Amino acid sequence: MVGTIKYLCLAILFVLPNVTHAAKCLYVSSYHQGYEWNDGIEKGLEKELAGRCELKKIYLDTKRNPKKEWARWKAKQAYQVITEYKPDVVIVSDDNASRYLVMPYLKNKDIPVVFCGLNWSMKEYGYPYKNITGMIEIAPIKPLIKELKLLSRKPGRGLYLSSDVITEHKDYSYYKKVFSKNGIKLDAVFVRSFRRWISEFRKAQRYDFVFLGNNAGINDWYKPEAIRIVNKYTKKVGVTTYKWMLPYVSLALTKIPEEQGEWSARAALSILDGMSPSQIPIVYNRYWDIWINLSLIRRIKLKLPYALYKRAKQYR
Repeated sequence: MVGTIKYLCLAILFVLPNVTHAAKCLYVSSYHQGYEWNDGIEKGLEKELAGRCELKKIYLDTKRNPKKEWARWKAKQAYQVITEYKPDVVIVSDDNASRYLVMPYLKNKDIPVVFCGLNWSMKEYGYPYKNITGMIEIAPIKPLIKELKLLSRKPGRGLYLSSDVITEHKDYSYYKKVFSKNGIKLDAVFVRSFRRWISEFRKAQRYDFVFLGNNAGINDWYKPEAIRIVNKYTKKVGVTTYKWMLPYVSLALTKIPEEQGEWSARAALSILDGMSPSQIPIVYNRYWDIWINLSLIRRIKLKLPYALYKRAKQYR
């Protein structure tokens, strides 16, 4: 009887299909949960990976903690997770994850890496590696300048006002060149406190236009007061490329974080299906939204071109 039972158990084992482990994806964000850009990337990842790959998340939190020592410490922790969790694919977003995690720990290793949200260029990180592919993030600056010229007839000089973080300095270096090629001088001020932002915003009204960068990194930012200040002191056209800065500007051409997340997830799935990262071309983001803030446009009595009004989404 015992022998019969053993025989049956062995027979069942041989006829059952092979059970493979669920694929494991690790997402390492340069920033923090609750930051709108990061949350949009996550939304895109989750949409595409649902049911295909177990998704574990790590946040380096370098917007709120910009010191290099913090970034190195968090990246070392992330690498420890990688060695223990053993993901099939690592997905990283934005520059600091590449700078502090991928370059020192994952360069040309066996583990595949997909990056996204890398501002403008990958040269400073030495990409591509044999185990890397990704999406580079570019802002729609040329279309923004085209629309700006329709709102402000002679935008000869503008001010870029932003938080004092690495990616904003990197963005400005590119913006300045593109504006200059279009005959526009773009100065910049980078701030770390909300009080300083208010002071610089008021001074900025002496320019032909104000280009608002990111407020992430200004840890004492207070949205209701920012809206009050903007409504009270705005005299010139304000523009941005960040959706969450819409309450403070007349015009925005915004990047779409979900595009970064969705593309990265599809690349990760291709790798899980057997494709090498080096076989997947590194690409640039392709899409953006046009927004207008009619409240501010009316406040400063801008003449809004009808074609722009029809094409743009309205912030309410």
